[in-house]
Order: sequence, then C-alpha cells, then structure tokens
Amino acid sequence: MKETLATRLKELRKAKGYTQNQVAIYCDITEKAYQNYELQAREPKLDILIRIADLYDVSLDYLTGRTDEK
Repeated sequence: MKETLATRLKELRKAKGYTQNQVAIYCDITEKAYQNYELQAREPKLDILIRIADLYDVSLDYLTGRTDEK
C-alpha cells in the first residue's frame, strides 16, 4: 500500500499542477511531512488522507490502491 499511495500522491499532484508546499498548506501540515508521504518514509494519518482525497476528488480506496477507479 505504501508504494501505491506514494505513487498516486505524486501523480495526482503533478496532474493538478500543485507543488508539495501547496498540498501541505491545504492539509495543514509541513511540506516535509508531505514530502515524506511521497517518498514512502511515512504514511499519513486518516484525517490527512481524507483531506488529500478531497483535494484531488478521489476515493480513499483509489489512494491506497484498493481500486483503480478514482
């Protein structure tokens, strides 16, 4: 799951044209914390994962690799 999450976070962010800092600000976390999610160093807590899913208008299942449907 960690690898899929990191890959999808990066793909979605780039597709929307956001910087890591912009996503971090939206999620009310530090840029370093968000970078760690994309680098597979850490996994986000559920509340942060929900914010990210809302930002990209995708499901939690998509982010975590349980489905390929956004």
